[in-house]
Amino acid sequence: MKIAITGSDGQLGRALQDALCETHTLLPLPRRAFDITDRANISKLAALEPDLVIQCAAMTNVDGAARDPVTAFRVNAFGTQNIALACQQCRAALLYVSTNEVFDGTKHAPYLEHDAVNPINVYGKSKLAGEWYTQHLLEKFYIVRTAWLYGKGGGKFPDKILELARRETALSVVRDEIGSPTYAPDLANAIAQLIHTEQYGIYHLVNAGACSRYEWAIEILRQANVPRPVKPIRLAEYRRASSPPPNGALENFAAATMLNISLRSWQDALRAYFEK
Repeated sequence: MKIAITGSDGQLGRALQDALCETHTLLPLPRRAFDITDRANISKLAALEPDLVIQCAAMTNVDGAARDPVTAFRVNAFGTQNIALACQQCRAALLYVSTNEVFDGTKHAPYLEHDAVNPINVYGKSKLAGEWYTQHLLEKFYIVRTAWLYGKGGGKFPDKILELARRETALSVVRDEIGSPTYAPDLANAIAQLIHTEQYGIYHLVNAGACSRYEWAIEILRQANVPRPVKPIRLAEYRRASSPPPNGALENFAAATMLNISLRSWQDALRAYFEK
């Protein structure tokens, strides 16, 4: 299969290239060379004639999206519209990578694929708009929602915790924000399995289990062998531009039940991250 990957220079884009390079012909489209918000790139992408486009390019800075909603929607919504229009022209399928933040976080259990969406922040709303364009412009599509993604060189939560631990003797971490930490190579491998099935639809792909930011921080420090006291605090005590869903945990229900695609526990995935 010929697969174009937008945002191929990001942490998921790099992991996808590792997971797909041996079995598919890849067309990497890094952010600087391929601007998804440029309408001229619709015809350029279509001319490559991919069988599948994996849309990784996005504005993922949640607080940045709150401060600059115009850019968030230009990239996450209208950029995805452009990619979907390109797929229309060349009759390619589209895999759009979405987020747990399309939910409001009020459910007292992990979210399933068929639960009602109701984003409470700009980032979630812009990503949901991308889902809308994907579903309404195309017949062949996957929407893959994930959460708390991290990987090598990503500068994500594990890196930030260890950086703080190097500077501080004690840490304060939110205990009432719940999510599903997901290791980028594990997500990439699950996507590789999913596209092989050609079973289009909406899927939640996350490492198994859920935890609070506080619990995740403790496990990061334990596995990294960096002992530091960690004080649990409330979301209301941590000032930031955006408001995350209190419960952003996802359950990999559809892929596991229908396609036998499962991801290991978030603890085991974190161990693999540190081993590498």
